[in-house]
Amino acid sequence: MADQELNRQEEFLITQQGFRENAYKIIMKMNDWSNMTPGSKHLVDEILHSIFFLGKINEPSFPPNEIFSDDDILEALMEKYPRPFQFYLTELPRRSPFSCVLDMIVLRENPENEEQIKQSLQELIRDLAPQFLVSSIICISQKSNTDQNSKRYYGVSMSTNGPNPGKIVIAASCLSKWDEYVSGAVMTYYPKKKKKEYFDGTIKVPGNIRCEAFSLSRDEQMSPCKSCHNLFGLNTQETKEWPYGNCAEPESLSNLLKNEEEVKNTTHVHEYSAENRQRAEREVRKDLQAVLRTIHFNTWTGEFYNPESE
Repeated sequence: MADQELNRQEEFLITQQGFRENAYKIIMKMNDWSNMTPGSKHLVDEILHSIFFLGKINEPSFPPNEIFSDDDILEALMEKYPRPFQFYLTELPRRSPFSCVLDMIVLRENPENEEQIKQSLQELIRDLAPQFLVSSIICISQKSNTDQNSKRYYGVSMSTNGPNPGKIVIAASCLSKWDEYVSGAVMTYYPKKKKKEYFDGTIKVPGNIRCEAFSLSRDEQMSPCKSCHNLFGLNTQETKEWPYGNCAEPESLSNLLKNEEEVKNTTHVHEYSAENRQRAEREVRKDLQAVLRTIHFNTWTGEFYNPESE
């Protein structure tokens, strides 16, 4: 029995090497892209912090010096991007790493080039181990499902592995990143997939907007899950309920609502008091702190990381 357990542990540690390998490949690719893409340095800064944080809470843990086997690469990154190395143990990321990858590719390809953006993501994913730091779904939203020339807003599913990293990053996105309507909807159900009795921040987005998700691995359109129907009023026949906030739709709709005032003004929001919104935020933060204690991450200052601007 002892030998079997030892073998299981060794196999687990071998599979976890996918985290380290993907982290290295993604960071090097982002760094290369940034060198050719003006105005993208902050995305490398942000993804370094996000990956270092997830590496810290991974089991086993992967500190930065284990992700980079080459000391010269590590030192060059530390010199160019000192803040992620300084703050990954004390501040939480505002979103998961693949969202930074998505932003980089959208910046490089331009938002209107939807197929090229999907293709670039798929090419990157093919070179990576499954599960680790990789999103499986992309969502594209537009203010009109008939005007194909309207601006596109993108989002990807959470690129976290395991329940605790997912809970942490979803809570962080609610508290620090997403549009207030999207965060309010997700906080209605976070973290237990059960609707709060005292707070209903769910919304119904206008029926004439476009909000379509696609599988990056199978390159096919995906219907919204039951969770996204409950959060945003998206039509679906699906009965699967993913963790609320895990899908690509929240990020995509958040970007749409932040930038399209007309859509935001015609989005129906369930009524709730400011006091109950604050209570929901306090509860999400309390749950977040409980998860951090569970994984023995006891150094959070309460702050969320701000990447260095250009």
